[in-house]
Amino acid sequence: MKKLSALRQEVEDWGRLHQRLADALELASLEDESLRPDLEPEAAALKKEVEQREFQAMLSGEHDRSDALLAIHAGAGGTDSQDWAEMLQRMYLRWAENNGFKTEILDTSEGEEAGLKSVTIAVDGPYAYGYLRPEKGVHRLVRLSPFDSAHRRHTSFALVEVLPQVEDETEVEINPNDLRIDTYRSAGAGGQNVQKNDTAVR
Repeated sequence: MKKLSALRQEVEDWGRLHQRLADALELASLEDESLRPDLEPEAAALKKEVEQREFQAMLSGEHDRSDALLAIHAGAGGTDSQDWAEMLQRMYLRWAENNGFKTEILDTSEGEEAGLKSVTIAVDGPYAYGYLRPEKGVHRLVRLSPFDSAHRRHTSFALVEVLPQVEDETEVEINPNDLRIDTYRSAGAGGQNVQKNDTAVR
């Protein structure tokens, strides 16, 4: 149902864009200079939207339209890496906000001194997975450490994982006739109930 709604919305968006282009071309064909102040901003807005749709057309992977799960894990580097993981979290949350995506922090593990050991974020919106997919991998930061009293240069690592949120409504049915259940009883000496009760089930 969600997929059908997204496809309907996309068709409607294309219809509106087509109508805006037709209206702008019709007004431009009048060659009326008094319309120029209105047409120039509309032309710029249409160009921007066409470029965005051109970019989205490249996101044609199986799950590129899906919502995304973003996980950040601090790597080698101790407190510096945990601080780096928190910086990445803030960066992705800010990016999502600026691009109209809804975010929810599902799970977080705080660092001992500062930063984060790990965090999992749900990013909801059209093409969220397609936009975030290139971000997966190990991210490295080289800087003068604020946590080192000698102010030496440290290299910090953080792993970013990106997964699509897949809505799979397939129900799995298990036929009881396909199951094989083996039970075992203890063979050793013991109390009065040891050989009467099943002590292992596979």
